[in-house]
Amino acid sequence: MRIAYELKNDTRPNIGLIVLQADHRIEQDFRRLIPLSSNLHVSRVPSGAEVTPETLSRMENDLPRAAALLPPSVPFDAIGYACTSGAAQIGPARVADLVRSQARVKAVSDPVSALIAACAALGLKRLGLLSPYVESVSERLRQVLAGQGISTPVFGSFDQADEATVARISATSLLNGVNRLARKGGIDGVFLSCTNLDTLDIIATLETETGLPVLSSNLVLAWHLNRLSGGRHFPRQPGRLLAGRPETS
Repeated sequence: MRIAYELKNDTRPNIGLIVLQADHRIEQDFRRLIPLSSNLHVSRVPSGAEVTPETLSRMENDLPRAAALLPPSVPFDAIGYACTSGAAQIGPARVADLVRSQARVKAVSDPVSALIAACAALGLKRLGLLSPYVESVSERLRQVLAGQGISTPVFGSFDQADEATVARISATSLLNGVNRLARKGGIDGVFLSCTNLDTLDIIATLETETGLPVLSSNLVLAWHLNRLSGGRHFPRQPGRLLAGRPETS
């Protein structure tokens, strides 16, 4: 017996996310950050257990295949490549081209592009940058930001290359690191770089303690993808960026 059916018309924005194979964190954060009024589709891209300029560069070859594994029938409003250091190493424009080569999408973002957009929205020019990674990886990110008029005069790193270790860095370590950077002065905001860092639950505390806007890779990427896709307001608002409060103390 053949049964008749009807097709529903889903008008919600479609957001795609390409996550690193080694990432433990971002999917959990995006469940909190992306409104239920949007559809979220996730793919993964092969990535090294250690983060070096060489392992980051190798992802350039695998990005098109990862984008192709997103549902081909979905007309995406926005797709994000979820790697801050990878986007800095490969280049945001190149990342966008690679994703577009295999997916129907109106806009492409990554944590670097999202951070630049967030800084513009909040009027930030001088960031304190906390990175988990070794100097050669962090320096490339600083150069890319400098090229966009965003300086990082205060910088700190956990000097770590192992992704599994980065994913386990404690909230206490992050709180201490950011507060040390903020005490140096001369900055108008703070950025915690890396989608593998567990940051969402400490952003409000850090903003209170430092008196500065505090951004993280997952926070800015979710904000930017939601903005690019025409999504509605966030159900939760950790920090000034999502709450729409640009003023600094």
